[in-house]
Amino acid sequence: MYNISAVLYGIEDLRIEETPTPDPGRGEVAVSVQVVGVCGSDTHYYTHGAVGRFVVETPLVLGHEAAGVISAVGEGVDNVSPGDRVAIEPGVACGKCRYCRQGHYNLCPFMAFMATPPHNGALTKTLVTKSQNVYVLPDEMTFEEGALLEPLSVGIWANQKAGTSLGDHVLISGAGPVGLLAAEVARALGASSIDLVDINETRLSVAATHGFGVRNVARDPFDKKGDGSYDLLIECSGAPGALDLGLWQVHAGGRAVMVGIPGSASVTLSLPALHDREMSVSTIFRYANTWPTAIELVQSGRVHISDLITHRFPLSEAAKALIVARTDESVVKAAVLPQV
Repeated sequence: MYNISAVLYGIEDLRIEETPTPDPGRGEVAVSVQVVGVCGSDTHYYTHGAVGRFVVETPLVLGHEAAGVISAVGEGVDNVSPGDRVAIEPGVACGKCRYCRQGHYNLCPFMAFMATPPHNGALTKTLVTKSQNVYVLPDEMTFEEGALLEPLSVGIWANQKAGTSLGDHVLISGAGPVGLLAAEVARALGASSIDLVDINETRLSVAATHGFGVRNVARDPFDKKGDGSYDLLIECSGAPGALDLGLWQVHAGGRAVMVGIPGSASVTLSLPALHDREMSVSTIFRYANTWPTAIELVQSGRVHISDLITHRFPLSEAAKALIVARTDESVVKAAVLPQV
């Protein structure tokens, strides 16, 4: 029997082809993939063949935001059964290194992360992963919401690193899916005000619909010498200069978290100003131990994600999904449905 997968061979060379049907080994499960969200990293691999230090050198199945149905379980699996609806955490850590033992498995140097070379991802009809990496979805949650738990986890991790708390005034640059989800988490944590800035009117409109303040910085740019009215900045755009400019909007002693990955190799910051104002700036890399929290936030209604997927494509049109997600400004989040 054969599986069907979307395999990237090189820049803008994505092929739908038969691949071997995987069987779960001990401690593993097979998942019939129902929804895969298209991430910016997927589109970047498609158009550039690399994301930072990760380079596509051999054929690669893309996609890491996934949910589906357990189709088979291997020996020793007792946390799920065939037929269970699950979300998939895409990173399998070694569990033995110092970072894993300390609970920081997102920093594991031996991490096998879906759709990060050389590890295949979820744009396939069936995939196999470790049983500890799947989480049963509540009956009321859809597969689309399950797939969005991955970018929601990024939003959770960003807020945890930022120390978002009751009464905070939060600025989020970049109103894409991660920025919107980071805003949802900030509100759930008790932030008093949350403003999102972007140049994309579609995304700003969605943010406004969710009840957040919005600002189109193409028409209404920030002053380099901001008024310091924000307690913290969550930078999700990766746009050149966004972190430096955003920091000027945060008061002395404030915090910033860099989520978006800049296209260039370096980011310019006004270090003397940071020093004088005692700013705290941190980066994040993926997330750790966030899936149960993400499920609870959605199930309880404290975050709202059901409207973020705006464009859907069958597996046969995976390349179109990647192109549209990158070029069509009406897209908030595109998804591929492998069983269609």
